[in-house]
Amino acid sequence: MPMLNFARKLENLGYDALHAEAVDTLQVNLGWRCNQSCKHCHFQAGPDRTEEMDRDTVEAVIAAVQRSRIGTVDLTGGAPEFNPHFPHLVESLAGLGLRLIDRCNLTILLEPGLEGLPQFLARHRVELVCSLPYFQEDLVDRLRGPGVFQKSLEALRRLNEAGYGREGSELILNLMVNPAGAYFPGPQEELEPRFRQELERRHGIRFHRLLTLINMPIGRFRDFLVRSGNYQRYLDRLAGSFNPATVPGLMCRHLLSVAWDGRLFDCDFNQALDLPLLPGLPQTIREFDLEALSRRPIHLGDHCYGCTAGCGSSCGGSLAEG
Repeated sequence: MPMLNFARKLENLGYDALHAEAVDTLQVNLGWRCNQSCKHCHFQAGPDRTEEMDRDTVEAVIAAVQRSRIGTVDLTGGAPEFNPHFPHLVESLAGLGLRLIDRCNLTILLEPGLEGLPQFLARHRVELVCSLPYFQEDLVDRLRGPGVFQKSLEALRRLNEAGYGREGSELILNLMVNPAGAYFPGPQEELEPRFRQELERRHGIRFHRLLTLINMPIGRFRDFLVRSGNYQRYLDRLAGSFNPATVPGLMCRHLLSVAWDGRLFDCDFNQALDLPLLPGLPQTIREFDLEALSRRPIHLGDHCYGCTAGCGSSCGGSLAEG
């Protein structure tokens, strides 16, 4: 039986169109340059990418946040810390009393010239979401490159030393986990105690929460699926695992994505696919209009099945109980 178009799937549930309910979070992509070239990356980020948010666009982001009083700003990339304006952006936003998140790949903290980042982030009370696919070395290195697991452990130790991840600490350190292949992550509530036990017992590393993320069939992961002959099979599995309980919590209903060039998107995945906001809406951060964007219709595609499969998936982890 052919896979049903995602928008039609929602229509069958009574959603003539999926609309945002608010813009609580502004997710800012500072560029696609990264010190890793992960096999699952939806942006195909890497050391040779040149896309990077310039100072004028950074200032436009700051101005939009100041005008709108958005409660959360989520910095991502690539490796957002590679952007030369990252310190200025963090310092400017930290003074506004909002929740500030940095999505960190861990090994960036070991790059020459960036060794002081743990202390800088701690000083500004930046919440960290750090990607670590698993607690075993071979799997992590297979997905992210040779030596990445040991470097990630060293970065986590430095963050713990700076005060992150300790029980009772206000310096939040969460881990983001995604599968190494064409399968779903285990239930978030079951994986967290396993990660906690393994990382603390074997390596003395502590963290606050574990978040799970389903691999989206775009970017490098799509290329892998196509090469291995699994692309349609994976799409069918996502669609076949559709969970209507995830729809109310979809991140696009409360989040807006800002690309490195200032264009606006419903989410990071739409940005990777170059699916802009629907016509008639503000299209760049310089045109930011909180009222109009808070009730906007969402630009949907079949990749959206990735956020609604099983327990659901978002930048904040799963959307439903396992």
